[in-house]
Parts: sequence; C-alpha cells; structure tokens
Amino acid sequence: MVTAVRSAWREVPPRQVRRFAALALGEVPALAEAILHEIRREFPQLPLVLDEFGEPRALVGIRQSLEHFVAHMTEGLDRPHVHPQVFQEFGRDEGIQGRSLDALQAIYRLGVKLAWRRLAEIGQQVAIPAPAMYELAESGFEYLDGLVAESVRGYAEAAARQAGERLRLQRRLMEQLFAARGIRSRPGRGGPAPAGRHATLAERAARIGWQLPERVAVAVLLRPARAAVAPAVASDVLLDMDGERPRMVIPEPDAPGRRALLARAAAGWSGAIGPAVPLLDAAKSLRWAGAAVDLMERGLLPAGELLQCTDHTEALVLLPPEELIEDLTRRRLAPLARCGPTHARRLAETLLAWLETRGGAPDVAARLGVHPQTVRYRLRQIRELWGTEVDDPDRRFELELVLRARRLRGELG
Repeated sequence: MVTAVRSAWREVPPRQVRRFAALALGEVPALAEAILHEIRREFPQLPLVLDEFGEPRALVGIRQSLEHFVAHMTEGLDRPHVHPQVFQEFGRDEGIQGRSLDALQAIYRLGVKLAWRRLAEIGQQVAIPAPAMYELAESGFEYLDGLVAESVRGYAEAAARQAGERLRLQRRLMEQLFAARGIRSRPGRGGPAPAGRHATLAERAARIGWQLPERVAVAVLLRPARAAVAPAVASDVLLDMDGERPRMVIPEPDAPGRRALLARAAAGWSGAIGPAVPLLDAAKSLRWAGAAVDLMERGLLPAGELLQCTDHTEALVLLPPEELIEDLTRRRLAPLARCGPTHARRLAETLLAWLETRGGAPDVAARLGVHPQTVRYRLRQIRELWGTEVDDPDRRFELELVLRARRLRGELG
C-alpha cells in the first residue's frame, strides 16, 4: 500500500496563504524592477529590447513569471505550472542572434535567487512554517526548469528556422554554380560575363558565410537507404540532400587531407567526386561525377565508396559514348565474326595484350599467363584476320580503344 506524501504547504491555513499571496503580488512591480536592475548590473551585455508599448520585454517577463508563480501557489503546488509565452521569445531571440542559452539560464537562476529572498522574507512576516517554505522553494526550482524549457523550445524553433533558411540559400548558391553547365559565359554570348557571375556567387555565398574558393570538385551520391544519415561533412562543404542523388560542392579538393576526411564523412555512401575545376566550371565537375554514378548503377564501376573520377578516367572516357564505341567495335572487330565465341575472345585478349605491350611472344605470354608458342599461333591468326590493318597506327589505336572498352565491361579478361 502506497502512503500519500504529506504536503506541508497544504496544511497552511488558506487564510494565511491568501495573506502571503496578497503581500507577494503587491511586491511584484518593485521586485521585478529590482531583479532587472541586478541582472543588468551582473550582465551588462544583456540587450534591453522594448515591446510594442515601449516597456522592456525582460521586465514584462519577470513580472509575468512572478505573478504566475504566486497564482500557482494559491491553487496548490501540485498543479501543473503555466509559463509565460514571453520566455519562448527570449530563447528564440538567443537563437536568432547566434548565442548559446548559457547566459540566459544564468540570468534565470539569478532572478529566481533574488525573488526567493523576498518571498522568504514575506513568509517570515506572515509566519509560514519552515517546512511549507521549503516545499515552496522546491516548487520554485521546478518553475525555473519550466522557464528554461520554454526558452529551449523557442531556441530550437529559431535554430530550425535558421537551418532551413540556410539550406534554402545554400541550394540556390549551388544551382547558381551549376547554371552555366560547365561553359563560361562571355560578353555577347547570351549570359553574364565571368566577372558578373563571380560577383553574384560572392553575394549569395556571403549570405551563408561561405568563402568562394579558387577551385572546387562536385560529388554526386547514391543513397544507401531512404532514411540514411547525411554525410558528416566539414562546414565549408556545400551539401544538398534534397534530390534522388544528393550533391556536394567541395572547396579546394586537393588540399592536404581533404580526400581522407571526405572518405570518413561519407562512410557507407556510394558516389563519385568529379575532377577539380575552377569555381565557374563547377558544372563540368558535376557532369563527370554524374557520369561516374551512372556507371556505378550499371555495375561498371565499384559501388560502396566515394570514387575519384580521376582514378577512373579510362572508364569515363570509353564507356559513356556507347553508340560510338559500339559502332566502332562492330567495324574494327568484324574479323572475329569468323571465329567461335571462345576462340574469338582469346584472340581479342591476345590482340589487346600485344597492342598494350608492343612486345614479343614471351612478353604477351607472360601478360596472359599462357605458353609463348600459344601466343605465336594466335598472333599468326591475328595477322591473317586483320592483315595490314595491325600495322596502321590509326587502326591500332582504334582497335585498342574498342578492346579496352570491352574489357571495362567485363567482356574480356
């Protein structure tokens, strides 16, 4: 059986409580002024913001909190606290000004300490028993926690609003960076001159405190899951998580340690970082990063990490123009149509090894892991199939292109 906790405050006669409350309410105006004066002495940096009636908002808040607390104690200390909305405004102001809540909480504690001194004096004056006053003090600290919670709520609301506004401005800046599609505008060519475009970017960057870099790289990401946590990138990296493929703008991508930091920040994400380019050419880097991600989705580049496009130049040059490469492949590898699939593949691998090494049978054999005599036999067949084409530098270049493309697609070993 649970025994109800006795309330010393409830045992105080109602008449005595009403007398205490009346005296306390009578003290509120002067007490609020005294508290504000002491707060401004202890915290001279506190801005004195006036309300629409020309009265300091801090004074209004102090007065309201005192009146609410006195009303609360007359109704019974076990009732829920009601907190003035103005304390949300105080927290919201701190968030908008970019300050922490530490100073505000210290101000609240000072105000409660000063208020309690006067309430304790009034309690002695009307002979409120000490246990009841202790209980009233506990309720006062609970009330303080509530005021802080209201300010935290306002602070969080301001922070969320500011974060949303920053994201919006950041997204507009990124779109402006990509607007030229990688082609620098020139006077008379239907767009702003580079100097004008740079000035526009500088203006938008200043709104979010982003310093324009000389060079950037753009990354395109693939979401590992719909609810994946965004990469924990450095504050100078612009990140847009809105689209199906999130994008990042990385300033000075060749700076020491930048690659390692990005790899750690994007752990668990797949994607590609385009080449480093001048700021006004950001769209070019975006284009290459997007092309690399296309290949990743097709299984032609490895997924599960943040790739550097410059480490996969061959694949990016040879695989995206499929129609051109396929047509060239059909024409240059037409002689293999006379062979069976397995033999055609072996001849193609031998031809590519020979084109890449330009060595003799032992070198090609070492590259393929077969006997030199096997290579000599295949090279004679290649000569019979292609004839003098293998002696023409342009034809050899085209053959190597199409064979490398086949190897990148996994069609050759």
